[in-house]
Amino acid sequence: MKDLSKYIPFAEKACEFFTASPDNYHVVQNNVDKLKAAGYQQLSKREPFAGKLEPGGKYYYTFNRTTLVAFAVGKQYQPGNGFKIIGGHTDSPNLKVKPKSKASASGCVMLGVECYGGGLWHTWLDRDLGISGRVLVREGGKVVQKFVKINKPIARVSSLCIHLKTAEERKALTVNKETHLAPILGTAGILMDGVTKQLTGDQDFWQKSQDPLLLQLIAKELDIEVKDIADFELNLFDTQPACLGGINDEFLYSARLDNQATCFVSIESLTAYTNGADFENDCDISMVCLFDHEEVGSTSAHGAGSPIVSEAVRRISTALSPNPGVLDPDLYSASIRKSFIFSVDQAHAIHPNFPSKHEKNHSPYMNNGVVMKTNQNQRYTTNGVTGFIVREITRKAGIIPLQEFVVRNDCPCGSTIGPMLSANTGIRTVDAGMPQLSMHSCREVMGMVDLTNGHELFQAFFRYFREVDDDIEG
Repeated sequence: MKDLSKYIPFAEKACEFFTASPDNYHVVQNNVDKLKAAGYQQLSKREPFAGKLEPGGKYYYTFNRTTLVAFAVGKQYQPGNGFKIIGGHTDSPNLKVKPKSKASASGCVMLGVECYGGGLWHTWLDRDLGISGRVLVREGGKVVQKFVKINKPIARVSSLCIHLKTAEERKALTVNKETHLAPILGTAGILMDGVTKQLTGDQDFWQKSQDPLLLQLIAKELDIEVKDIADFELNLFDTQPACLGGINDEFLYSARLDNQATCFVSIESLTAYTNGADFENDCDISMVCLFDHEEVGSTSAHGAGSPIVSEAVRRISTALSPNPGVLDPDLYSASIRKSFIFSVDQAHAIHPNFPSKHEKNHSPYMNNGVVMKTNQNQRYTTNGVTGFIVREITRKAGIIPLQEFVVRNDCPCGSTIGPMLSANTGIRTVDAGMPQLSMHSCREVMGMVDLTNGHELFQAFFRYFREVDDDIEG
């Protein structure tokens, strides 16, 4: 058995990140905190970058507090050089609170929720759920954004007992997303001292569409008054913390591994590389872009289908041009052709109970390395050249394991942000990801060694890409 002890500290650090990041707001904020600690400076999207960027500089900015762009300008950067980009997404399937969420049924206080993304919704049954997200707060004549994380299990979606199901219902395991997934918050009334007491709070609040007790709980958590709550965007999350598991602690169990594993490892890799010795000789721009809304198609102002990447490349190139503030179209085109996107989303490890779901020569194992994904129908972007570049990077870096995945011809194939990023920007792209099981479940599993495998591969990408790419005939 391989000694796993050296991988545990990084995996435990990942567990802390996953537990502290119940939604995309917290994913971005927790990564911003890391970037600040590593010396990255915040940029304003509303102001020109010209005059603010310089070789060796490290920067970041956000969109909607759910999409993050972080980059470092190589210390040997010259105008027209390329961008080395890792792309991922911050969102995961979950239950989001509706704008009018107040509900009750059969003596219970309920919560109206909307299903976000393609979740395995039956896995949300009988889980202890907290609530988190963004709250708009009136403060000093302005409206400010605050994040809330109530780690208390205040909600639960209870399954129907087996005794009340027909044989057909037991076999089907069908969950109606509208009628079967409403969480229970509490009881509408409880007998106390012989009198039924209502537990839904004061009914005189102006927020008639929300249960007052829920508003009171949020206000208490943020140390504000209920009247100061202007609006919110909230979702439910499993309160069970991330942890190591398996007989040798070789697995990591957590919610939202798809795609918080990428969010964690990519920023860790960027900060480690740009604070290391290799960055001294870097002549390109190293970047991580983490997008919102991948789980629902990426078509939004801050999803991967937006102009965020092409705009970032253009604005940064303009700010660093020989004539700052003026973009040379020829230099810009040269930069695009020297650039590369590593589209990273979690991959499907072979399931020991369902081995027939994988093509036998392309069946990735957990704890055996990052998976490169190929699909000739362009659901993934990997081709002969981009795949070779990644394989050559691993060869130059030493022993970094790499696996391959191709979906069976008789199975559907998911997709990633890779194809749309490649089409929108014209930048060469490869699709890859760390392998896991239970994708889109309320609680997922991956090999904890693959966090380190990803960390080493992404740093090698930043270190060796230019060297490898310069040896390839254009």
